[in-house]
Amino acid sequence: MDIELDTEKDAINRAKHGFPLALGLIVLENRVGDVADPREYVSEFGTEYRRLAFGMIGGRLFVCVYTMRGETYRLISVRKANKREQRTWLR
Repeated sequence: MDIELDTEKDAINRAKHGFPLALGLIVLENRVGDVADPREYVSEFGTEYRRLAFGMIGGRLFVCVYTMRGETYRLISVRKANKREQRTWLR
C-alpha cells in the first residue's frame, strides 16, 4: 500500500490530535469501515473527494481521513474516533 503525507500536515496533526499521520497506515490496514465524505475539497490538484477509514489500534478505534491520488493514499488526518463514531462502528 502506497501512502503519501505532507510534513506540515503531519506537524499540525501531531499538535492537534497527538498522533503522526503515518499511524494512518495502521488504521487503513486494520480497517473495520470506510465512508465517503460527501463534501468536495479544492486543492492545487483540483477537486478532491475524501474518505474516512475507521480502524482498530490497540483496542481503540481511530479515524484516518484520506484521499486517493491514483493508487496512492494521501493521508490528511488521524485521530481517535469520537463517541458517536465508536457507537456506529463498534456495534
